Amino acid sequence: MIDHTADFGIRVSGSDLKDLFENTAYAMFDLIIDAELSKDGKEFDISVSGYDLPDLMFNWLRELLYLFAGKEMVIKKADIVSISENRLSARITYSDYDPGRHEIKNEIKAVTYHQLKVENKSDGWETIIIFDV
Repeated sequence: MIDHTADFGIRVSGSDLKDLFENTAYAMFDLIIDAELSKDGKEFDISVSGYDLPDLMFNWLRELLYLFAGKEMVIKKADIVSISENRLSARITYSDYDPGRHEIKNEIKAVTYHQLKVENKSDGWETIIIFDV
């Protein structure tokens, strides 16, 4: 048996919760795909809920990962319209995945709860997230 760790971890910060959740979406997609190559996109609104901030972060990223892996949407922009400790609403700008235009950098299989934190620090907010790859 070979022991192999197949995880990526990121630490993301933001000046407030809105900034943190937006930055975390961009950080995850930066691991997955070269979104800079996508052209002008379409927009739609989503809402995500959780029982606390870490659960909300988990559900937010899981939903965005589903939009990419399940619906082949390349997320270009994630604008948090409103956010509380257990719910957020966002406007998503995306383009359809095109293998001829978009380069996949890493395949993220899942967002995990392992070491998941969302903390209010003296200089803003910070989260740590581990992805299963």
